Amino acid sequence: MDMRALALDLLLEAERGTEYESRLLKDMLEKYDYLDGRDKAFFKRLADGVTERRLQLDYVLEQFSSVPVRKMKPLIRCILRMGAYQILFMDGVPDSAACNEAVKLAKKRRFGQLSGFVNGVLRSLCAGKDAIRWPDREREPFSFLSVRYSMPEWIVRKWAAEYGENRTEAMLAALLEKRPLTIRLAERLGGKARILLLEQLKQGGFAPNPHPLFAESGQPAVYTLSSAEGVAGLPGFSEGAFAVQDAASMLPVECSGLRRLAENSAENGERRLFVLDVCAAPGGKACQAAELLGDAGMVLARDLTEGKTAYIKENAERLRLSNLHAQVWDASVLDESLLEKADLVIADLPCSGLGVMGRKADIRYRISPQSLTEVAGLQKKILSTVWKYAKPGGVLVYSTCTVSREENEDTAEWFLAHFPFEPIAPAMALPAVCREGEKEGCVRLLPGENGTDGFFIACFRRKE
Repeated sequence: MDMRALALDLLLEAERGTEYESRLLKDMLEKYDYLDGRDKAFFKRLADGVTERRLQLDYVLEQFSSVPVRKMKPLIRCILRMGAYQILFMDGVPDSAACNEAVKLAKKRRFGQLSGFVNGVLRSLCAGKDAIRWPDREREPFSFLSVRYSMPEWIVRKWAAEYGENRTEAMLAALLEKRPLTIRLAERLGGKARILLLEQLKQGGFAPNPHPLFAESGQPAVYTLSSAEGVAGLPGFSEGAFAVQDAASMLPVECSGLRRLAENSAENGERRLFVLDVCAAPGGKACQAAELLGDAGMVLARDLTEGKTAYIKENAERLRLSNLHAQVWDASVLDESLLEKADLVIADLPCSGLGVMGRKADIRYRISPQSLTEVAGLQKKILSTVWKYAKPGGVLVYSTCTVSREENEDTAEWFLAHFPFEPIAPAMALPAVCREGEKEGCVRLLPGENGTDGFFIACFRRKE
């Protein structure tokens, strides 16, 4: 199978804007799981690379093409981006191969009349790649960072205003780095089972290493894996021995104090605990909470559609969690049957996703300043409803996978000003950089600082 042709199909579908590139890539890797590992790695590298470097690639192509990139036919545009990415960023691909294969693709897709154009642009790039004209860093710092790290300039300017230019550049660089897969070992695994699983992963060439955020406490047991292009074939996956989840995404549950609450309940034989996850798909936090609770309680995980709750059910079944129930529900609509029933409300709400652009590169091209304002309004609408589910003395954890102040700190301040809650310290010890400059109860993780995605967490307790 031609991996370049497969990547072209994915990029064309992503350009239509009907689905995120990351979701298309996941589906294709699952569909073609039988392919050789090297072929899958090449396909993933090319598809991901073209997506995350798209702004930079277009900037470069404009210098060698007589036709502006925006005016090219979509197929030709994608073929040129693929060729340019191989020439500029894939040392293992000879320049001649990148050009020849691009021409072949154009001809196979019935654009033979433009194959000469494709060849000319890419050959010119090969000859002139050492003389590409980049924005001047001193005179145009934001334009330079935008092109250098392939990030829309308005995001660069926004982050520079909030975090400073040096920290912004570190974040931008981190988002382009190859990210290892992160797994959380199932709570039910005993010591011997964990040792055996880690040995199997090691022998498979996946090099499991303890994640630095959890290395000292060991709770939960979190490891990073290298060279794991697909998860379905990993040792222990089908048996539910681990969950695939970024370390930052595990923190809302760990910071909530649920681990300690569940241990006390189990030891003292107290009433069963109830956890409500109001926007749960794909179910990582809900499953994590259900594992911690065990026989001490149950989790109700809700999301907006059948498709989303199907993901939750799939994960719960694989992890063997009989105390997790998934249900379709619009989080902005009040369910009076659950008023003041929850010991913990997990409100990991819809957001811009700026913190996970290292995994979902095309987010940067889909959002706008207006969309940030709109999603912050949606968060407030949902919080205005779901706070009522926390019982007096219960905990609500608000979290997002973004690094936008209006979606994070501003929303947390608004929540405390409008509802009967008080901030509480996270129940888990975290590096000082996560709390630096943050108000009580708030945790901020920026890309590149803790080996995680960008994330924000705020912990609140409902007043008695």
